[in-house]
Amino acid sequence: MDFTQTHFELFGLPQAYALDRDKLDAAYREMQNTVHPDRFAAQPDAEQRVAMQWATQANEAYQTLKHPVSRGVYLLKLQGIDAFDASNTKMAPAFLMQQMEWREAIDEARAGNSTAALDALSDDLRSAHRRIEAQLADLIDTAHDYAAACEAVRQLRFMDKLIAEVGDVYEELETY
Repeated sequence: MDFTQTHFELFGLPQAYALDRDKLDAAYREMQNTVHPDRFAAQPDAEQRVAMQWATQANEAYQTLKHPVSRGVYLLKLQGIDAFDASNTKMAPAFLMQQMEWREAIDEARAGNSTAALDALSDDLRSAHRRIEAQLADLIDTAHDYAAACEAVRQLRFMDKLIAEVGDVYEELETY
């Protein structure tokens, strides 16, 4: 096994944003069965350490590839690009306006104790998240437009935060 492999190579997957999640899960399980430290308990310390390193690398790779934002950041990193470079905070004005509207909708749902409003907002946010993911796949895999992909990754991160915030408001409303 080669510790210099990319996460995609480690699991035998094509280096692309759009990936087959079932294939990723199966490759991860297979890798875990091969390198799990328990399988090396009776082996010398050096082999146990290597198995632990492989298991750690497999876990890190799996976590990176299974999450849309992390996968996008990783693919951009492979191109030598830092998606969250502090000097690049460009964001489409339309997205920023939409984000403000979503935040207002969260505040209104919270103030009105409205789970129905949260349900509708959650559906809207998840739909927008899927659209941005599809756009990101096209930008990275087809167009190779990495500058635009950076913005899409940042948008996805905003979407994740908004979706998490909606989840927090659900929990708040359940306690009342």
